Amino acid sequence: MRSKISSLTKNKDFKSLLSGKKIANKYLTIFFKKLSDKDDQKLNLGIVTKKKIGNAVERNFIKRRIKSIMQEATKKDKFNLNYSYLLLTKKSVLEDKYDDIKKSLMIDFGRIKK
Repeated sequence: MRSKISSLTKNKDFKSLLSGKKIANKYLTIFFKKLSDKDDQKLNLGIVTKKKIGNAVERNFIKRRIKSIMQEATKKDKFNLNYSYLLLTKKSVLEDKYDDIKKSLMIDFGRIKK
């Protein structure tokens, strides 16, 4: 069954995730932690791109790209829905190929499952 993606919206959620565990790669840094007030039936996800990366068009392109990867991944893989995730993107997401980013992201989420 496909799990629905739910966006993180509250500032306190973002701040608490920053104090959780993290995994970093060439494209992004993934912070993950259990949040007590979140639904375990949905994939709780927040995507952050810094202003240093580019203008609004480039930042939104990066966010759309990451959301697309995550939607594809939820169809195939089972994520640990007990965690909430915060993805901090890097400039290389804008420059590299979609498949490379997807492969790297899936490897990292596979490490989180354990």
